[in-house]
Amino acid sequence: MHVRRKRRRDKADRFTRSAGSRIRVIAAGAATLALAGGGMAYASTEAFGTSQVGQTTGQGTVLPSDQNVKPIGDRLLVDNGKLLASTISPDGRHLAALTTDAAIALTIVDLQTYKVIQQAGTSPTADLRISNNNVGQEGPTYSPDGKTLWMPQINGYDRFPVNADGTVGAPTFIAIPADGAKHATPAQAVYSPDGSTLYAAVNGQNRVVAMNPTTGVIQHSWAVGRAPRDLVLVGGKLYVSNEGGRPAKAGDSTLDSYGTQVPADPDTGATTTGTVSVIDVADPSADIDSIDVGLHPTALHAANGALFVTDTGSDHVSVIDTSTEKVVQTITTQPWPKAEVGYHPNGVTLTKDGHLLVTLGRANALAVYRYTSPQEPVSYVGLLPTDYYPENVTTVGDKVLVTNLRGIGARGPERTIAKGPGTEPATGHNTHASTGTLQRFALPDDSVIADGTDTVVHQNGWDDTSVEKRDGGNVPPVAVPQRLGDPSTIKHVFLLVKENRSYDQVFGDDPRGNGDPSLAQFGANVTPNQHALAQQFGLYDNTYDVGTNSAEGHNWLMQADNPEYTESQAGEYERSYGSNNDALGHQRSGFIWTGAKAAGKSARVFGEYNPTMTDPAGTTWQDYYCDYKNMAETGADTAISTSTSSPIPSLNDITVHKYPHFDTGIPDQYRYEIWKRDFDANGPAHLNMMWLSSDHTGGPPNPIAQVADNDLAVGKVVDHISHSKYWKDSAIFVIEDDTQNGVDHIDGARGPVQIISPWARHGVIDSHYYTQITVIRTIEQILGITPMNQKDSAATPMHRAFTQAADYTPFKAVPNRIPLTYGLSTQPNCGSDEVAPKYAPLAPAQAPVAVPADKQHVADLWRAWKKQQHLTGPKAAPDYANPEQMDHFTWYEAHGWRTPYPGEHKILSPAELPGRYLPSPDSDG
Repeated sequence: MHVRRKRRRDKADRFTRSAGSRIRVIAAGAATLALAGGGMAYASTEAFGTSQVGQTTGQGTVLPSDQNVKPIGDRLLVDNGKLLASTISPDGRHLAALTTDAAIALTIVDLQTYKVIQQAGTSPTADLRISNNNVGQEGPTYSPDGKTLWMPQINGYDRFPVNADGTVGAPTFIAIPADGAKHATPAQAVYSPDGSTLYAAVNGQNRVVAMNPTTGVIQHSWAVGRAPRDLVLVGGKLYVSNEGGRPAKAGDSTLDSYGTQVPADPDTGATTTGTVSVIDVADPSADIDSIDVGLHPTALHAANGALFVTDTGSDHVSVIDTSTEKVVQTITTQPWPKAEVGYHPNGVTLTKDGHLLVTLGRANALAVYRYTSPQEPVSYVGLLPTDYYPENVTTVGDKVLVTNLRGIGARGPERTIAKGPGTEPATGHNTHASTGTLQRFALPDDSVIADGTDTVVHQNGWDDTSVEKRDGGNVPPVAVPQRLGDPSTIKHVFLLVKENRSYDQVFGDDPRGNGDPSLAQFGANVTPNQHALAQQFGLYDNTYDVGTNSAEGHNWLMQADNPEYTESQAGEYERSYGSNNDALGHQRSGFIWTGAKAAGKSARVFGEYNPTMTDPAGTTWQDYYCDYKNMAETGADTAISTSTSSPIPSLNDITVHKYPHFDTGIPDQYRYEIWKRDFDANGPAHLNMMWLSSDHTGGPPNPIAQVADNDLAVGKVVDHISHSKYWKDSAIFVIEDDTQNGVDHIDGARGPVQIISPWARHGVIDSHYYTQITVIRTIEQILGITPMNQKDSAATPMHRAFTQAADYTPFKAVPNRIPLTYGLSTQPNCGSDEVAPKYAPLAPAQAPVAVPADKQHVADLWRAWKKQQHLTGPKAAPDYANPEQMDHFTWYEAHGWRTPYPGEHKILSPAELPGRYLPSPDSDG
């Protein structure tokens, strides 16, 4: 039995640890669901009160995504990695799951004992050590006899022999050659019934190949649609889901996706087509048919003359009659009438008794329908609760199995992070402490499923009052209006996006909040401006960033969601890191700036979400620093010409191209000066978004110097706005894209947020549950922007953070206490940065430490590694470097290659350190 990722109805219908110490089985709830009592008067944020992520309430475990989880059935928790996709062995005894984010690539579960029996990866704790951890979006694949297992990787497949007990042996790599710069990035593979041929979706090259499974020789290749993902073989026909749709035609508006132009919206750059290719494998030379379906077709499941296609980007399922190869029914998977976008249907299967099951990844739910035939409309039964982000559903015997990509959130083992001189290593919760879960249950009666819908509704905060729109009349302006479109006292909103810091890492030393001072690596001495802002405008100690890393975090801020495309490719990030330069990563409803335009508001962007920048070759951090000094002291314009751009037309139109995007080789003081000149010359837009990224660290100065640089830039921006004529009707939101490079004693997703405005409540300590989603929802409410999807539609604006009694006191920036040039091996020609002696616990410059002779080789390996990480230069990309490796490199360099990383006994090379796939030097990040 081979199981792949199983992924408009009428509006009336809508509405035990075992292997080592890694695994435990938890009873996650009886099959007869206990419903939440009392109803929900408000949307999700309000209902959480002061609950914290990781706590268990009556609704279940609190997540950082405005959700609780309390799934039906039994939960098998894997606490060392996300589970991206899974498949069942032909005899139904074992499940194999692609795994990522903890140096594990493959997890094998014994379905009879319901225990993990093996994990393979580069981690020292893995039962089977393999060469790398990169895995594709689909699969793995068992042979019909169950004796081999194929795992997709960037340039081919690892073919594992399967032992009698279900474990796998050392793999043989079967390569698929690159096509120029395009790696294979394989997705699903399926066998012919007799096992003589393996058909593979070569996602990165827009083709499907037929391979000899013994030799790996490619026997035939077919060009299909764009970004093929799933495959299913029905008789002599091979069906292929093409996530990027059809090839572009003359006259199409297009956008790039991994080196291929795909049909795309001329404003948002989102894909506009989705197709299923049909290959006649009995006649390889025959023309390939194409069937139009919804956007982002991902999972396929064939049964009883029908092919079910999850149109993830359109939030519905297409039903194809395989006898006619036509779509005969479209099933809408939009269970909440208030929003039509953002449920992520991504897995589908049909039970023997006629229940169609569809996983709704972003709703943490399994939608259940009664199905009879392709032409007969389905009837909606209801929803069942799952864990965090279900990706697969299948059945084994009388049991339903759901694989949940994010499990119960980042609640795995704690992690230690070191940030170099001036800080101590800190150990706590981190976003990369990923979990995944397997969920098992018998499908309840239809009446129980219908009742279960109420649980899912409550866990997602879906209610009837979430988005109330203006209905006329004279309403006095308030800071955050009760109804969308009502007037606000705030006309100009500034969103300042920073990089990677946790709450404790910055504010753990503020005794007013719920912090741990031992984790405050960048406390008041490094971030005096953020601490002063927290004193004047308030401290928020229960706010969470949703994403694991920058690829996800910037999506949450710009789209109020992280599309399924980015969620599912986390095992590689080979096609693209994030969504800002790939059409597949854009939701159909657009971005916050397109929503502003639709609401009649202007927008202006400084670096944020812009993937491309050019600057003069050879320009150094020191050059930018001296240029900033000259601009600040003389008022001159920049002497360095940079140009930032975006392939998304609507974003490029509002981008200030002189402002640099992410590059750790550019100080934030330079960014501030570029922004300041534009602000003074043109004034602000209604929506202003700025990326201040030096606190990412990894550039030439010491990490605390880079964080101090970022802090000073934040202080200066607020100072300048608050002393301008625009201050009286402005609000500034300062937030991290993610928290992955810090630890926290509450949860790895808890991050610092600051709300700065005359209309903000000053001096408060606010411990109510907030998230990135609620911040975006608040901005939407202020500016009258219609929410983009079901996530921000359900979120409650942060009314309590604002007041009607404005306090117009401006903010005065605080001088930095850490020299901005600290740690540079070469000081700038314009001189090193000087600070008051009482604030300078470290020397302004640190002389390079000679590397011991016996460590020279490992130091050279690390320096070669750093050159591949795209921290600076034209291909600079946030979080491109593996976080574990980045922390180790910082530690080794800071300690002169003499001291092992905390908790380890020797200095490791990059290859020895567990981590995800190491991108090649020619990868574009």
